[in-house]
Amino acid sequence: MKKYSIYINDNTLFIADSKPVQEKEIQELSVESFDFKLFYKNLPSNVNSDFLLLTADPKALFKQIKNNLTLIKAAGGLVKSAKGNYLFIFRNKKWDLPKGKVEKGEKMREAGLREVEEECGVMIYSNDEKLCKTYHVYPMGSKLVLKKTKWYSMTVKGEPKLIPQKEEGITKARWLSKFELAPVLINTYPSIIQVLEVGSLLQEGDSVLR
Repeated sequence: MKKYSIYINDNTLFIADSKPVQEKEIQELSVESFDFKLFYKNLPSNVNSDFLLLTADPKALFKQIKNNLTLIKAAGGLVKSAKGNYLFIFRNKKWDLPKGKVEKGEKMREAGLREVEEECGVMIYSNDEKLCKTYHVYPMGSKLVLKKTKWYSMTVKGEPKLIPQKEEGITKARWLSKFELAPVLINTYPSIIQVLEVGSLLQEGDSVLR
């Protein structure tokens, strides 16, 4: 299955050539009459819904939507300690993973490493593996921004003390095992769930997550 996921707050818009298999209900939308900006404008606040654009060419439709939005590039990391625990941050009243915007002239992988080190006060040992890309839409002034974030699998030596970057709104930074993720799962973003699935911390389609 070819699939793109665009996240809008707690909502997910799937663009796919077949219906994703999940327990949560998906509302199918008409591809022919679809206008993303109108869809965004009419999306109710404080809802958690999944929507689907079913098309034979998901890549072309995704490109069409992307070309009508302002693109911002970001990078972040799923960081594992030598003890097998994972680094999470708490920002804007939600659990998250460290990430940030790519600076001019900076490569995505370098940006991901820099952002993790700045936001959590750690030294990254390796960041060789690319996990996935996520797409998140939000308003910036009169524009709609599509933030494209590349995620990397990273490691640190030992399990260093974490120093949350409070000037970036990060109030907590924690090492958590796979068995301590319940508080994260009930208070995080759908895009983070995607990263955790790809990083093998969770099983895709797990009903606990949806």
